[in-house]
Amino acid sequence: MELERIPIDIANCAKTYADGTRGLQPTSLRVEAGEVLALLGPSGCGKTTLLRLIAGLESPDAGSRIVFGDQDVTQRPVEHRGVGMVFQSYALFPQMTVAANIGYGLRIRGVSPEEEKRSVGELVDLVRLGGLENKRPAELSGGQRQRVALARAVAVRPRVLLLDEPLAALDAKLKESLRDELAELLRRLHITAIHVTHDQQEALAIADRLAVMRAGRIVQVGRGEDLYRSPSHPFVAEFLGRVNRLERGQDAIAQGVVRLGGTTMPCPGAWQGHATLLVRPEDIEVGVPQLDWAAAVVERRTFLGDRVQLHLRAQDQPMLVADVGRDNPFGPGDAVGLRIHPDRLMTSQETSA
Repeated sequence: MELERIPIDIANCAKTYADGTRGLQPTSLRVEAGEVLALLGPSGCGKTTLLRLIAGLESPDAGSRIVFGDQDVTQRPVEHRGVGMVFQSYALFPQMTVAANIGYGLRIRGVSPEEEKRSVGELVDLVRLGGLENKRPAELSGGQRQRVALARAVAVRPRVLLLDEPLAALDAKLKESLRDELAELLRRLHITAIHVTHDQQEALAIADRLAVMRAGRIVQVGRGEDLYRSPSHPFVAEFLGRVNRLERGQDAIAQGVVRLGGTTMPCPGAWQGHATLLVRPEDIEVGVPQLDWAAAVVERRTFLGDRVQLHLRAQDQPMLVADVGRDNPFGPGDAVGLRIHPDRLMTSQETSA
């Protein structure tokens, strides 16, 4: 099935509710044609408000502009925007079969039975539901229901696909498998899609780019890997994964170093004046004590299946958490050596990057 691929341009888009509450601060964003973009952030950050404004389910403040391709849709009602939506509950009709659910939107638009049958058959093949056409939602697995909801959303050939927390209600194991399945389906559809989630792993696995939101604003947009490795805002660093804080006194700042476990390491030039730096748990190397390594003592060891988490007490710093290989031998009370490559340090202050 060939779907239209268009960019979305959002300019100065804001939402103030009747009681004066600002649900979304003035926001500008471009979603490229055929791109999957995730709106990621904690509850109440404005991501669902932005999605509803794009869909036409809410009216934006004066001065806002939303453009699909070359068409300004800011004042258009939802039914004239050409959007397909997939909700957290999937909202399937329980009394209808898979085929009837998928073809519902076509049917209410007056499409002929022959054309509906052809389109539904094409979509059933696309989302791999062959043989299930006559089943009802209650007879399907969670992954199959998700595929039905996705097929129904794209059956009417929307210009934009919007997904509102489609995996939020699932348990962790099922969510992981359906996350990968959803990512593959979206790639196969080649449609411009915006995916709202509060789950970092879900966003990283599914989206081409992430827009991380906080308090009604987008704080950084970029590829997941770039945001994880080079965040320009401390909230992004802490929301996308976990971080340790490394504190620097005035003498360390003056000398351009970071003190850790009785040793010093050079501070990256860009962070010379910063009193606090960040480092991810997987970027702390733990080994036997060595002359040029920092000294630390293991306070706690937690086995997490694919890795071991060590809580470490080192001179000059707060408690550190390191993620190491599952065969790492160290346990509580052991003296260890620590090493952090300066390139792995991040800032705890907002940058202009």
